[in-house]
Amino acid sequence: MHEDRGRGFVEVHVATPVEICAQRDPKGLYARARRGELQGLTGAGGEYEPPLAPDLRVGPADTPAAVAGRVVALLTLAATTAR
Repeated sequence: MHEDRGRGFVEVHVATPVEICAQRDPKGLYARARRGELQGLTGAGGEYEPPLAPDLRVGPADTPAAVAGRVVALLTLAATTAR
């Protein structure tokens, strides 16, 4: 669909262990899933396959500022190569 519209596409994988996701979950979705109140949550019973070759992979050790800079650089590169 992106190619049909002449738009680029980049894939960013936020590679964070499910334990950290549960600790940082402001809506309590992981706790609800553990109690059986929520089905199919990714990482808590729902199937998940990480991307094989994302354009960028970030993790919990990366600072928000560093991630933002890497994302902007990736988007800038994608925009210039798509022309």
